[in-house]
Amino acid sequence: MGADHHHDPHHAAPASGRALRLGIGGPVGSGKTALTAALCRVLRRELRLAVVTNDIYTTEDADFLRREAVLPDDRITAVRTGACPHTAIRDDISANLDAVEALEARHDGLDLIIIESGGDNLTALFSRGLADRQIFVLDVAGGDDVPRKGGLGVAAADLLVVNKTDLAPHVGSDLDLMARDAKRVRDGRPVAFTSLRERPGAPEVADWVRTLL
Repeated sequence: MGADHHHDPHHAAPASGRALRLGIGGPVGSGKTALTAALCRVLRRELRLAVVTNDIYTTEDADFLRREAVLPDDRITAVRTGACPHTAIRDDISANLDAVEALEARHDGLDLIIIESGGDNLTALFSRGLADRQIFVLDVAGGDDVPRKGGLGVAAADLLVVNKTDLAPHVGSDLDLMARDAKRVRDGRPVAFTSLRERPGAPEVADWVRTLL
């Protein structure tokens, strides 16, 4: 089962004969692009990967991934949403679907396509017509009350990632409190606490992705 998609206007795409589509969403600055880069570096040795990034006006996230050489350039493509990122991953998913299908047409036999949303609020959740599974990323610097406040992205994503745990002592965030609150609002769905500074490969998240495949 994927995430609980309330009022999703799209039907899930047939899964056979195509890559798994993994959405990564979360607020601005939570570390979505850094996590995408980390997953590419770790998993590119064992999986055939591609990435679609979303920004409102620029291709900045895709440009960063290309500069970091996490994948060959032609396996990274950018979507300019021109509006709220939530719209492009949930309501009008056509531009992202076009980008995903173009990657699949260029690269036969892809195993995984990561679709990184632009920075959005706590309600952002991918349409099941676009992503088979979703990771939602929070930043401890956003406050340790965020998991308690919930929101559809926090509560219903297939994996919640609480990122930048190394900053917790400096910003006064209580990781134990965040863990308890996340467990309460997520109804048993998994939570991973990560620090890409301390563990650059995000092993907890990479292992979770492996279980999907």
